[in-house]
Amino acid sequence: MAEIEIKLPKMGESVTEATITNWLKEVGETIEMDEPLVEVATDKVDNELPSEAEGTLIKILFEKDEVAQVGDVIAIISTDGGATIAEPTKETKPTAVTETKATEVVANSNTESVSKTGPSGKFYSPLVRSIADKEGISMSELESIPGSGENGRVTKKDILSFIDSRGNTPVVVTKVSAPAAPKKAVSAKPAHKPSVPVMDGDVIIPMDRMRKLIADHMVMSVQTSPHVTSYVEADVTNIVTWRNKVKDKFLKKEGQKITFTPIFMEAIVKAIKDFPGVNVSIDGDNIIQRKHINLGMATALPSGNLIVPVIKDADNFNLTGLTKQVNGLANKARNNKLAADDVSGGTYTVTNVGSFGNVMGTPIINQPQVAILALGAVRKVVSVIETENGDTIGIRSKMFLSHSYDHRVVDGALGGMFVKRVAEYLEAFDVNREL
Repeated sequence: MAEIEIKLPKMGESVTEATITNWLKEVGETIEMDEPLVEVATDKVDNELPSEAEGTLIKILFEKDEVAQVGDVIAIISTDGGATIAEPTKETKPTAVTETKATEVVANSNTESVSKTGPSGKFYSPLVRSIADKEGISMSELESIPGSGENGRVTKKDILSFIDSRGNTPVVVTKVSAPAAPKKAVSAKPAHKPSVPVMDGDVIIPMDRMRKLIADHMVMSVQTSPHVTSYVEADVTNIVTWRNKVKDKFLKKEGQKITFTPIFMEAIVKAIKDFPGVNVSIDGDNIIQRKHINLGMATALPSGNLIVPVIKDADNFNLTGLTKQVNGLANKARNNKLAADDVSGGTYTVTNVGSFGNVMGTPIINQPQVAILALGAVRKVVSVIETENGDTIGIRSKMFLSHSYDHRVVDGALGGMFVKRVAEYLEAFDVNREL
């Protein structure tokens, strides 16, 4: 019998794991080559993985909401029509919770039975129920765990996190009628996070998977890089004048709108070429000088979360090309159509805080990069204008550029000169430029 192992493929730079979010085929069903098999989610993007073989799905090794590492076998497909179908099982991979604890915890024989479905209607997977049995977790405790899976389902990660904090922090509830008495610690493990009091009327909103990943990534970045931020104000009157003049013509010619963002991107690319020291990464004691200029553009999603699609080799595009890249990636992000390749390989990131009316910000570096530029809102301000006949007062369009950088490798001189150069390119924009 020929059996094909389906492994979790590499889905982009720095992506090492993925969460199984939905199996599109059940054990015993036939599948065609390249037919969608499973949906997975990474810290970058959600993906639908096609089958690498034609045959019958005979085994699923990772259940829904479980996390698999790149290279792990997640399923087995038989190319023999007469193959014996195996029941979905986890026996081929270790699941014992003792891997994450120094000593084995003996289950409490008095613990109430953990059933497939709790009183609230929540479904609990066989793996979660197995862990609950091994750890002596009652059904009432299981019901109190906020689930990060689909429809609030409790995942392996959720229950292991609960076990780690069990006894050190109180169980959070959605409604409080009286202050809860503090629980007595039963573990010598120190609490790394302070307990947060819950008051009457408070509502507990569990973070979704993407928000948890964003939070972890931001904390990791601040802990990794000593952040420094430099600010420069740029006069972008010429850019505002030019865009107002050509935007209708551009829309008619190219079929899409031209915003300020690609114009700013063009200036940033030029400045990166002048100061390639901001287009690097750090690997231990080594500095990796990037050959490509891959601009990440932080994009807000309708859900309120954030994603960073990447314009690959941004220096190869003219202004029209950059406009199409910016618009195309933004549309794909809003419609949840980004592929893994769309959000991988970034070497420098730009975030437009001005789109929310903010004049400046202190952006957090998108690891493993070493710098990020925040574009502030374009505002009309009263300004001193230098002329051949002396200074005068006028109305100009200005914006702030906020440049955060990793002080391990980018010093104030480089970080400051780079953002100043971006401003110089913006201010020197040719108001008579042709499309």
